[in-house]
Amino acid sequence: MIRNRTLTIIFSLAMLLAALAFMTGAAAQQQKFQPQVGQEGKDVIWVPTPDEVVAAMLDMAKVTPNDYVIDLGSGDGRIVIAAAKRGARALGIEYNPDMVQLSKDNAQKEGVSGKANFVQGDIFQSDFSQATVITMYLLPDLNMRLRPKILEMKPGTRVTSHSFSMEDWEADQTAEVAGHTAYLWIVPAKVAGTWTWQTASGNAELTLRQTFQKIEGDLRSGGKDLALKSAKLEGDRITFTVGAGQPTMQAYAGRINGNTIEGTMKAGNSPDVKWTAQRRPPQ
Repeated sequence: MIRNRTLTIIFSLAMLLAALAFMTGAAAQQQKFQPQVGQEGKDVIWVPTPDEVVAAMLDMAKVTPNDYVIDLGSGDGRIVIAAAKRGARALGIEYNPDMVQLSKDNAQKEGVSGKANFVQGDIFQSDFSQATVITMYLLPDLNMRLRPKILEMKPGTRVTSHSFSMEDWEADQTAEVAGHTAYLWIVPAKVAGTWTWQTASGNAELTLRQTFQKIEGDLRSGGKDLALKSAKLEGDRITFTVGAGQPTMQAYAGRINGNTIEGTMKAGNSPDVKWTAQRRPPQ
């Protein structure tokens, strides 16, 4: 009788322990991760970007369903989710695995988990070269660490930043929103050098000097040297004029593809003339 009673007590204790373990596990599952403003991260503390600033950043970048948006240091996923709601494919790269899971949960709640994805990773070790839009809210020194890699991205890639600039690479656009600054850069093509092509009057030679998206230069054509006016580089598109204010003024527009520029030239009321320039190899 004593033996049976002992076995009953042992069995009851085992069942009680199992029940406690189950309840503890269930409680742990219910206690979801809640990020705290100012919590430590790998490179920065976490401070969320206000929704109105998120909207301004995506507006400045002109995000459409054709875009692939990558947020560097995506936190709770709000920028990625907002981009996905605009129809874009979007990816968040975040070092904190708890934040990654929280972002996935948030995307599912917002009904955009099919377009909004998140991965755990180090932004400095990640490949984001396929993005058409980059978003970030990082400190200036981190922006500068990323800048060389960003400048190697496809010309025309749009880059937006909340609050922090990239030093001497001046932004193409800035916006003040609810006491915050948003910046936009468009990755410029590399156009510095000498470009040549044939015209009806002989050989033309275009010399371009470049500092990020700012360009200047000269065009030698028909035995004349003419300074470029209104020279502008936006992504892979270039425009400039020569002979401004004269009846012979010429307006050039072209698209850069590596070492080739293809475009049109307009002179007065004459029909557009196509031009294709090749960059001369450095000597």
